[in-house]
Amino acid sequence: MSKITFKELLDAGVHFGHQKRKWNPAMAPYIFGEQKGIHVIDLNKTIAHLDQACAAMTQIAKSGKKVLFVATKKQAKELVTEKVKAVNMPYVTERWTGGMLTNFQTTRKSIRKMASIDKMKTDGTWETLSKRERLFKTRQREKLEKNFGSIVDMSRQPSAIFLVDILKENIALHEAKRLNIPVFAIVDTNTNPKMVDFPIPANDDATKSISIILDQICDAIKVGLEDRKNSKDKETTKETATEVVAPAETIVAEVAIEEAPVTESGEEKE
Repeated sequence: MSKITFKELLDAGVHFGHQKRKWNPAMAPYIFGEQKGIHVIDLNKTIAHLDQACAAMTQIAKSGKKVLFVATKKQAKELVTEKVKAVNMPYVTERWTGGMLTNFQTTRKSIRKMASIDKMKTDGTWETLSKRERLFKTRQREKLEKNFGSIVDMSRQPSAIFLVDILKENIALHEAKRLNIPVFAIVDTNTNPKMVDFPIPANDDATKSISIILDQICDAIKVGLEDRKNSKDKETTKETATEVVAPAETIVAEVAIEEAPVTESGEEKE
């Protein structure tokens, strides 16, 4: 994974914060200065915090755990769908359904309901339904797909959550904090970074800024997944080698016993 450079962040507009009057004082350590009434984010701090977040993401992916990405704002939806789907992680880009984490059992029921409708279409049950019932089930399936389709493979609560804008995703943030789920997030100058375990100071409104941060995070996850795969391959190879060697040792021992000289009394010589 190539390390991000100061110039790349600068070119992507990661340093642009909000207007000075909208700032959150808790962001003071991450602000370099002010230009024409707009706060400028310290990109050296961005690089340092991004490195920390990427290192943690790699470890989570290496351990086989899931990270839930949440970005319902217009400029981030497509980016998250495209980049996160590539690393096979769950994501939410439509409306966050309250209780999606804190009431996860209900969320799983909704996902199972979606699966049961799909099963109807394959086991012949669909053909026995009336036209009105089919229409109702189809609309129900579309609604469930919109809200839960991207987390259908998430069988348990995620080990971490990544938020693009903690103000917009404040419900998701509070649910994660309540469950002690580590939170990674892009924090702009109008937010409180103390609410986040792994804050990444950056512009959370510009598409280019969001994209370059997501690229780094997803690359870190890819590294973790590859490390996990390589470790499994090594274990499999080691187990196979052990299985092959064991019988060979047994055969050698048996041959040695057969070839051992025997005395007249039938006892083997020492």
